Amino acid sequence: MKLRNLVFFLIFIIIFLGTAKADNKNEHISIMHSISSNTLYEYVLELCKDKYEGRLTGTNGYNMSAAWVSSKLKEWGLNPGGDNGSWLQEFKNPYTLVKPGSKAILHIPAANGNTTYKNYIYQDDFMAGSTSDTGEVTAEVVYVGYGITAPEIGFDEYKGMDVKGKIVLMEKEVPVSPKKYPEEFKKWRPYSFHQYKVKNAKDHGAAGMIYNYRIANPNCSYIKGLVLTYVGGEIIPDLFTGLKDDHKTTVKNIIKYRKPFSLNTGKVMTIKNITEHHPEGVAYNVLGKIEGRNPGEVIVISAHLDHVGMNFEVIPGADDNASGVSTILGVAKSLSMLNIKPERSIVFAFFGAEEQGIKGSEFFLKNLNSGQKIVACINLDGVGRGDKFHALAGKNYPELFNYFSDNNDKYIHRVLSSSYFRNNGRPRLDASRFMWAGIPTISFSAYGKPLPYSVYHKTLDRPELLTPEIMEDLARLIFLSIYEMEYNN
Repeated sequence: MKLRNLVFFLIFIIIFLGTAKADNKNEHISIMHSISSNTLYEYVLELCKDKYEGRLTGTNGYNMSAAWVSSKLKEWGLNPGGDNGSWLQEFKNPYTLVKPGSKAILHIPAANGNTTYKNYIYQDDFMAGSTSDTGEVTAEVVYVGYGITAPEIGFDEYKGMDVKGKIVLMEKEVPVSPKKYPEEFKKWRPYSFHQYKVKNAKDHGAAGMIYNYRIANPNCSYIKGLVLTYVGGEIIPDLFTGLKDDHKTTVKNIIKYRKPFSLNTGKVMTIKNITEHHPEGVAYNVLGKIEGRNPGEVIVISAHLDHVGMNFEVIPGADDNASGVSTILGVAKSLSMLNIKPERSIVFAFFGAEEQGIKGSEFFLKNLNSGQKIVACINLDGVGRGDKFHALAGKNYPELFNYFSDNNDKYIHRVLSSSYFRNNGRPRLDASRFMWAGIPTISFSAYGKPLPYSVYHKTLDRPELLTPEIMEDLARLIFLSIYEMEYNN
């Protein structure tokens, strides 16, 4: 009888251990299914609240959002990865606040010698330059193409043009595409930066600048004495009315012939912005980590926490990039639930000042702990709207991309496209900084049927336009892929 009981007991132990082993093996699948679109959407709603004031780096609103993200990481038991055992990594970062009162007005001469005025509509036609000085300018508008002075390549769009005290109108970028002509673009690249364009305008004596780029954009320089307004809508066609060529033809000529087509428009405008510059601004990256068995090597999962602030209304930045932050929070919580350590440490980086020149990730990479090596970066930017995934630079790093492609095929079943990224233009993503540092990097975004209007860097980038299910699926995909890379060995 005792022998029989012993046999039954051993059989029970064998079955129990086998079941426990199977349960442990499938633990990550159960955790993966716990990632909820409802929870991720709640995170987005939180980050888009008015109290965070559009999360412009340096402001109290941004600091409050950083504190909230830190509180979630602490709640889930992650370790802080910032300065002196904190969650925050500090760096200097000037910023400018935009106040109500911006104007853009066209002066229209009437036949009787009087003047009528066309007041343009805020956001539909113009937005205040997020780095504009405060002030008002009424002057003739002079078109200077791309605003470039480059005698070494025989291209000077200010040559022969008197812009002192006037308003210059110019295009963004340069007349050479980095995708179509990557080698030729190299000599043009320094002139593609917003910072160069505004400085060159001021150096030539301009009092105001209108920029054919109708968004809120803090990625530019603050220059004392320069009133800067971003325009689109009806303003550009109105300024070219009655001229020899319309605006589109003029731009095509610059691109085709690689020579200036600058001109005096003969039109007078008033532009006005009320701003408040803070040269003493301080920025923060939020850093949390899960320690690995080999802490000297690190996987970074990143998204920028900041957005463009108030211009002059709150610009909530739901897709750009509350969606990325929220999705990473879902990944962080899920990985923290695993009962084993990863092979390498995993750092969750929520960068500041991405919208102000990709500064947070730049600072992070320049200030790595001694002996620490980043072996890969997974970046998320604009992952909240649509029904498909795109992996920028997936074709640059196929070994890294295969983890995501294989798990998508096995578990998620979304369209997952990838592309090769030359990364030779001005930096637009935190991923660019990592790639320039020689780190294998993939940057995820989501896409689908386009909206009939632009929401990029406008007050229209709101939570109700998002697709929470795409965030859920991407969080699950990243969780599964990181598990396979770092836990399943």
